[in-house]
Amino acid sequence: MKNTCSLEKHMKLIIQIPCFNEAEALPVTLKDLPRDVPGFDSVEWLVINDGSTDGTAEIALNNGVDHVVSFTKNQGLARAFLAGLDSCIKLGADVIINTDADNQYMAADIPALLAPILAGRADVVIGARPIDEIESFSLAKKMLQKAGSSVVRFVSKTNIPDAPSGFRAMTREAAMRFNVFNDYTYTLETIIQAGQKNIVTTSIPVRINRTLRPSRLVKSNSSYIRKSLVTIIRIFVVYKAFRFFMSVGLTALLLGLIGGIRYLCYYVTGDSAGHVQSLILSSILLGVGFQTILTAFLADLLAVNRRLMEDVQYRVKKLEYPETADHHPGIRKT
Repeated sequence: MKNTCSLEKHMKLIIQIPCFNEAEALPVTLKDLPRDVPGFDSVEWLVINDGSTDGTAEIALNNGVDHVVSFTKNQGLARAFLAGLDSCIKLGADVIINTDADNQYMAADIPALLAPILAGRADVVIGARPIDEIESFSLAKKMLQKAGSSVVRFVSKTNIPDAPSGFRAMTREAAMRFNVFNDYTYTLETIIQAGQKNIVTTSIPVRINRTLRPSRLVKSNSSYIRKSLVTIIRIFVVYKAFRFFMSVGLTALLLGLIGGIRYLCYYVTGDSAGHVQSLILSSILLGVGFQTILTAFLADLLAVNRRLMEDVQYRVKKLEYPETADHHPGIRKT
């Protein structure tokens, strides 16, 4: 994918922050954000107010935020992230940075995060946290973070060490190609899509600040483990559907064949009377295996259709959001 950023034109950077009841933490985060970044003529801030009830939108505007996109009801992090990208594109951003409202990431690392994009080496840059050094992360969370990153690297064919990181920069073109089907989080899925769509993605190490509040995504270790496992399984089903269903189908087919051969051996020796259950189980496994293999081919056809629809969506966005979009600050209800 060709990087469309050009230093010869007026370059706009928009820093977006998804927020849900962040009235206390948001001013701290905004205080550290830059207004001048090398390589850009203007830097604007955008807050996605995801149904907050504590006055987050008003506090954002009072602290210098240029744009606030508000949901009347909480939609979740993934939808807030996509709403932010949509607004940034409409506002004419050449590059978009996403960061958290809890001031987890050091804003001083923003120029380093942008460097690969400005140099034309990448379309998306992920900030990699020092996971092993984060004291607020439990051992289980650290292990799941690494497991999730490993799955993402395998599926996406990228080399991102901290896939769950929300500190990331992306070009306008890359942002227009992202879709998120998972309601829980956008982090893993967008990297997988980047890999599948040949969006050049890289990573740089970033620093973190002192924790201001507990994570909103991790309500408990058991909840985090359950949601992480479901997310990883869904990634395989959605993005590696053919391989997933074919593996299940071939396994069932193989077990069914083994059971059938075992029954035939007993039948030949005249000792099959007590092994009818094996024959029934073998028949069921063969049927399940055959049906699952058929599902694998159907899933592959659906994946092709999804890619075609995403390409159509991208072309519509190109027509709907020209780079000369008007810039209107303020609150927009969605």
